Amino acid sequence: MDEKEILEIRKQFPIFKQKMHGRPLIYFDSAATTQKPKRMIESLTSFYANEYATVHRGVYELSMKATDKYNASRETVKKFINANSEKEIVFTKGTTESINLVAYSYGDSNISQGDEIIISEMEHHSNLVPWQMLCRRKKAKLKVIRMNDHGELVMGDLQRHLSENTKLVCVAHVANSTGTVNPIKEIINKAHKFGAKVLVDGAQASAHIKIDVQELDADFYAFSSHKMYGPNGVGILYGKKTILDAMPPFQGGGDMIDHVTMEKTTYQHTPLRFEAGTPTIAEIIAFEKSLDFIEEIGLKNIASWEKLLLNYATEKIQNLSQIRIIGTAKEKGAIVSFIVDDEHPLDIGTFLDLEGIAVRTGHHCAQPTMAHFNIPGTIRASFGIYNLFSEIDGFIEALNRIVKKLQ
Repeated sequence: MDEKEILEIRKQFPIFKQKMHGRPLIYFDSAATTQKPKRMIESLTSFYANEYATVHRGVYELSMKATDKYNASRETVKKFINANSEKEIVFTKGTTESINLVAYSYGDSNISQGDEIIISEMEHHSNLVPWQMLCRRKKAKLKVIRMNDHGELVMGDLQRHLSENTKLVCVAHVANSTGTVNPIKEIINKAHKFGAKVLVDGAQASAHIKIDVQELDADFYAFSSHKMYGPNGVGILYGKKTILDAMPPFQGGGDMIDHVTMEKTTYQHTPLRFEAGTPTIAEIIAFEKSLDFIEEIGLKNIASWEKLLLNYATEKIQNLSQIRIIGTAKEKGAIVSFIVDDEHPLDIGTFLDLEGIAVRTGHHCAQPTMAHFNIPGTIRASFGIYNLFSEIDGFIEALNRIVKKLQ
């Protein structure tokens, strides 16, 4: 792809018509959440204006049409990640809820005192705190794979930690704080040799890397719509059907039941048993349009363009004085995190905002990563398919001016 093609893609994103502080918006925070294409926005508007009804519960035409579209979105997700069945696709509120669902449903049923769960030092809090909580509830042990100073996992730790006591390994596909791409297939293979199940936090991977859950042999894979050019409030939990079928419901309520009496309740089949209450119908339907957008461009093309942006930005930042990149793994996603000597990340982020440049600052919900590097936080620039080399040039020029002014 070339910049001319990207400029055409940008036209699908209404937000880039805006200015921030009188300057063109440069949006470098796609790791937190991506901007939204027109087709997804129009799907939301059209559904609420012309087609709105709840799903699964109505015999009237609006409800049946909404249910058909809702089911079609599940089928599209299934194809997108190459799941074996649409029954392996559970809709949640986001990656966080997907991971908590596994921690409470699978974890409470299968983890016992003395069992071990392995996570990594680079995890987002959403893939750390639920396992700490589970270990406290069940008196299990949490073991940690360290990372080196490039931000790469020390794979020898995984091998040392694995044993017959290991029940779960939970690791990010791509680290949100540094962009490190982890060797997920290798991790899964090693864990399975000990009979352990593996949950992959795919929040930072699903819009950038082709995911094939059958090829990976992942037991669970979690990701979020809003990081995939889609709406807020939609998460996906993939789980192997045999595992999901054996798991109890996460929440009780409407739509997840089969039959209810005052004495006893039986539950729906997978995945509906995990989808209590009225779902985010419009958003789930609109998510299909976001997946269409990604498929239309092609994940291979997206990854190729983002790699060019990452390499270009990395080289430019490395040439600036008093700046250090945090996370220099050989395999990286479209994220570059850095610090400026003797300056707080929040100050740098604030000055960049005044230039119309949106970056993320802070610990990125990855405080153990920051502790590893002995820093309070970083400035993080992350890219999407709509970003341009010229935007990186403007960012570098502004960053250079700000650093010189502060020294």
